[in-house]
Amino acid sequence: MRSVLPAIAAAGALLRAVTIVGLRRARPRLARGVLAKFRRALATGPAVVYGAEDAALVRRTEAFVREEMAGQDGSHDWFHIERVRNLALKLARMEKLASADTLTVELAALLHDIKDWKYSGSESAGSEAVREFLESERCAPSVVEGVVDVVERIGYKSELGAGAEPKLTPVLAVVQDADRLDAIGAIGIARTFTYGGARNRALYDPAKKPHELGTTYEAYTKKGKNEPTVNHFYEKLLLLKDKMKTDSGRQLAKGRHEYMESYLERFYAEWDGEA
Repeated sequence: MRSVLPAIAAAGALLRAVTIVGLRRARPRLARGVLAKFRRALATGPAVVYGAEDAALVRRTEAFVREEMAGQDGSHDWFHIERVRNLALKLARMEKLASADTLTVELAALLHDIKDWKYSGSESAGSEAVREFLESERCAPSVVEGVVDVVERIGYKSELGAGAEPKLTPVLAVVQDADRLDAIGAIGIARTFTYGGARNRALYDPAKKPHELGTTYEAYTKKGKNEPTVNHFYEKLLLLKDKMKTDSGRQLAKGRHEYMESYLERFYAEWDGEA
C-alpha cells in the first residue's frame, strides 16, 4: 500500500462529484444511483494500490486464469472470477483485513476455480496447478500457502468433509464468502440454470424431490448428477446465507437470499399456471 492512496482517493472523489453534478441536471434518477454507489465506495475505503512487482503479478495471474478457464460454461467463466475478485476485495475492506493480506485475497479469488473438481474430475488438480503457477512466479512462500489454503478449502463440499475444521483464516473467510455470494441472488439464479443447462438437466420435475443435504459430506456426494436444477436451491443455495463467515458477508447475503425466495415463489406460480 502506497502513500499515493489519499491523493488518488481525493482525485477520484473530485471526478465523481463533478460527474454527479452534471447528471443531476440531465438525468436526476441516474444521478441518485451513482451517488448511492459513491457513498458505498467511501464507506468501504479506497481500492488497493500495489507496487510494480505485485501489480505485474496480478496481471500475469489474470492472463493465466483467462487461458485456463477459456471455453467453460457461463456459470464458471472469467466473469464469475472477476465478480468474486471484486466482492472479495470489497469484503476485505469492510472487514478491515490487514493490507498485507490484500494480495493473497486477490490472488486466491482469481485462482480459486482453476481445475475445479466439477470440470477436472480431480480433488487435488486445482491446488496442485495453483501451487505450481505461484511457485513459477517466485511468490513469497507465505502467499503461496495462503492462496493454496483457500483453493483447497473454499468449496462447499470441502467444508462438509472437513471434520474437525482447521482454523479459519481471514483470507479464506472473505474469499469463501465472496464465492458464495456469487452463488446466490439474481446472479446465482442465472449461474445455476446455466450450469444445469450445460449438463442437460431438467429445469424442474415435481416428481423428484430435493434431497436433504447440506449437513454431511456423505449426503452431499450421494446426490445424483441428473437432478432437476431447481432442487439445487434447496440442496445448497438456500443454505448458504447461514454459512457466511464474515459479518459483511452475512449482511450482503440477506438481500440475495430473499431474492431467491421470491423468485422460487414466482417460478412455482408460473409453473402451475397461476401467474
